[in-house]
Formats: sequence, C-alpha cells, structure tokens
Amino acid sequence: MIDSASVMGNKTTIRPIAASSIHGIVFHEDLIWAIDSHNGYLLQIDPETDNTTILNTRNWSDFLGATGLAITGDILWFTNRECVYCCSLVTKDFEPQLFLRSDADIDGIAVWESTLYLTSHKQGKILIYDRHRATKITHFYAPGIGLENITVKEEELWLTDTLEQTVYCLDRATGETIFSVLTPFPSPTGLAFKTDSAGKETLYVAYADREIYIRDNPNAEPNYELQYRDHTFIHPLYFYYNREQNLALSNGYLVEMSYTEEISPLDPIEIQGLEWRIALPAETDRQKIREVQAIGLPFREEVKDGQRIAIFEFDNFNSEQRHVFGWKAILEVWSIKYQLKPDDCENIPQLTDEFKEKYLTDNDNLSMDTEIIQQAAKSAIGSETNLLRQVYSIRNYVYDKLAYGIKPHIDTPDIVLKRGVGSCGEYLGLLLALCRLNGIACRTVGRYKCPGDPLKRNIPLQPDYNHVWMEFYLPGYGWLPMESNPDDLFDGGPYPTRFFMGLSWYHAEMAKDTAFEIIASQGVKIDKETASIGELSLNHIRFIILEELQPISDTKSCSDRTL
Repeated sequence: MIDSASVMGNKTTIRPIAASSIHGIVFHEDLIWAIDSHNGYLLQIDPETDNTTILNTRNWSDFLGATGLAITGDILWFTNRECVYCCSLVTKDFEPQLFLRSDADIDGIAVWESTLYLTSHKQGKILIYDRHRATKITHFYAPGIGLENITVKEEELWLTDTLEQTVYCLDRATGETIFSVLTPFPSPTGLAFKTDSAGKETLYVAYADREIYIRDNPNAEPNYELQYRDHTFIHPLYFYYNREQNLALSNGYLVEMSYTEEISPLDPIEIQGLEWRIALPAETDRQKIREVQAIGLPFREEVKDGQRIAIFEFDNFNSEQRHVFGWKAILEVWSIKYQLKPDDCENIPQLTDEFKEKYLTDNDNLSMDTEIIQQAAKSAIGSETNLLRQVYSIRNYVYDKLAYGIKPHIDTPDIVLKRGVGSCGEYLGLLLALCRLNGIACRTVGRYKCPGDPLKRNIPLQPDYNHVWMEFYLPGYGWLPMESNPDDLFDGGPYPTRFFMGLSWYHAEMAKDTAFEIIASQGVKIDKETASIGELSLNHIRFIILEELQPISDTKSCSDRTL
C-alpha cells in the first residue's frame, strides 16, 4: 500500500454556475474554458470561486450539442456532431468556421502542433488529421465503448470514457494504452491538465450526469416527488501508476465503516460459551486499516490465514439479553485497476495441488456436476487457451445469458442459467462454476459497498444491500478482482471492462478465505438448524466518508507516476 496524504486547505470540486452538462474543458490563462453541451454555452470559469462567464453570448445556438474543445495559440476548436469548427480568439466574436466534416459524429478534439486528434464513438476510433490540409492521416482504435473525450500531453493521449468510468493514458505515436485508472464519479466527459506556479501538474476531469432528488411540489398531493436533474462539475483526478506491480490507484478516501449486531432473538434460546466471530476489513493493494475499535462490547482478535477476526465472547447467552456489539474501522480505500494483458499470461506456472483442492472444487453448491453447467463451461471459452481471455470470455458468456434481478434466496447455477435472471450472488455462482471447470482458481469476495457519492462527507450512509464479487488467480502474480454483475449494462453487449481486474473506491473488502461471520459454542461451530445469526440479531452497517486522499510519490516517470 502506498503512503497517502489528505487533501486539505484547497478547493477541489469546481461547480460552474448555471452549467447543465459540461463536456470538453481546457485550462487557458489560469481559467477553465468549457463547453456546456446542453445549453450551447462556451463558459469561462474561475476555478477558485466558480465565477462563470458566458463567452459566446450571441452565438450560443451554434454550440448546442458541442462536446469537444481545444485551444491552440489564438484558435479555439470545438466539435459538434459530425463537424469540427474553429474560432478566432483575436476577434472574440466566436463565430464558428467549418474546418472539416466527418462521416460520423465527432465527440472530442485535441490539437498538438500540426496534428488533430478526434474521437468518434460511432466509429470506435481515434481519428488523426493533418491540421493544415484537413486530411486524415491514420486512426487508432478507441480503448473503451463509451463516449470519449481527449486531450494531449507531450507524447501521450489522455481520454475519458463515460461508460467505462475510466481515464486512459495512450502512447501518442502508437495508440497503445500505457495504463488506465477508474474515476471516482460516473460519466466522465472531459479532461485537462493544469500546471501551477511550482510546476506541479494536476489532471482535472469533468462529469455530466443526472441525479435523483426529492422535490417539494406544493401543487401535488402528496407534495414530495422523486425527480431527476442535471448534475455537472469538475474534480481533480489523483492517481498513482506502478508499472512494476502492474496496477494503478486513483482518488482514495478515508472512510469510517462500522458493523454492529443488535441482539434480538426470534425464539427462546440459550447457548453456553458463545463465541461470535466477525471478520475485520482485509488489507489489500487498495485498502488499508488505519485503526479499529470495539463498539458496545470488547473483543479479542485472532488472525487466521492473514485475516483479522474480532471475537466477542458470552459465557451464558440467552434470548432475554440485549446487546449491541461490533467494530468500527477507519479505512483508506482507493480505486484500483490492474494493468495486465493477455501477453502477461503466457507461460504461467501450473496451479499447486493445494490451490486445485481449494479453488477448483465444488464446495459451494455450484452444480459443477450437472450437464447444463459442464456444457456451458465448454461453450464459454471455446478454443481459447489464454487464462485472461478465458476469464473475459466466461464473463461475457454469463452476461449474455443472464439479466439482473433480486430474489429472496440464491439458487444454484444450473437453475439460474435455465431461468436467465440472477442476483449478484447468482451471477457469481455461475462465474465460479464456469471458471473452476476450466481450471481457473477463483473465490468469492465482498461484502459491502459504501454509497458511491464521495462528495457526501461526514454524514452517516447506509448501504441498501450486501454485495459479492469474484477474484480469480493468476499463477505467478496473484489474485485479481472481477465484479459479478455491474458491468452487464446492455443486452448482448458490448460490455464495459471497468471492473474487469478493477474495483472502485466504494468497495469494502472483507473476509477473504474465511466466513465473514459465524457463531460457535465452546469452540464448535453452530449449524444453522440449531441457531442462525439472522434469527438471533439485526445487523447495522454504516459508512462515513471523512476525507479525500491523494497518493504521494517522489517520481513522475511513467513507471511510478503521481499527478
């Protein structure tokens, strides 16, 4: 885990006044210039005060629907549908002049010396044009599947992708992805670098989305209505890329998480020598425990296979007692994206017999002996032999076969596959079964997600559900995460890869290779038929987002970079 520092004493989130949907952004003369696509405004924004000026007061209608923005010298460039326009900054009348017309819509634009870089979602490409002749030179394929905006920084191209919730850093000469990082908010729509007086660079990202809010309508009965409204702002993207470890971290948060049980038995019961064992958060590449303290009752701590477990002890437990007990942990949580490629998975070591026994067997009602699951395991990978491509193919196969739906209980994968609808746990069961039948070691991980709005600081937040996802094992490297169902956005795909080998900051990782919570009597685990935790108590999970963090690094090379 990297060292970190709190973001203190400086304004970070920029909220332009009267803006509805910011897309392209540029820093020009210490101010932000931005395109408001919905209103057609060309905005000039003071990042310190949010003071906002509309520059194209007479020509705003020409900018309706515009998304890309760039400034070079005394020329302003912008994209609108299939066209690229330019305006003179000398006259400041912002009268658009058509520069070129493409065969499909153009979303983003970046200019570097005599070269224009244009993104096109409909074509799935980054188009490269000669600035002087307005002729196409070549193209690169876009790294994601959403609407992409672009900026250029020396020998690198930087892209945002709305659906992937990702910023990509590409080699400007080849178009190959150097690394990518997850953004802390959904729907990133533009990006720009700012260099301060000390020479420090900060990458700012624009976001444009819709948010739900409760409207007080005095003319309605009842007067409270659920409504949507535009939600747009600009926020710095802090990240750390480590080439040697093949991972990148971005925008961390200091989060207080508490897990407590409230004793409230449904039936009379008495248990001698009760041990109530609750796992503590895990320490991982993206999650670090700063401190832990008991809530309600003291606990002793035990470590099992590297996992810390809080143990609460009751000499004579009965249904007449009432207790609240649990733990509170202060966590550093980061978004993570592993940067491995299929080429990294050639000539990998074989799994050990211990791993095969533990992670390739049907030890969780996975229906691996049924014909429908065995046939699905073969169909999912076809003739593919590369482990990373196999996992990717299995994920896409499951997404093709299932649609998301919540049920009161979890069915086995054979039933789920026949039904075609599953919860996150049922997606996970099918993923586990297909991976294990193909010799890919994998395990269940989870267990909670903090409500995903990091701007809601210092107020209690409760998750609506618990959540599980998967980790698969790459021999010679280690465990890699893969979400169960959140990337299943469209029937038939294509599917985002944001959470394929990646997790966002709001995932709280718990209880790896051990049960999250069990009860035992005098050292012997109590089975569910005798007493279940759900019948003995009510659980309470709470998150409080305390601060935003940013990584600290002394180097700015591509192999270990902080901006």
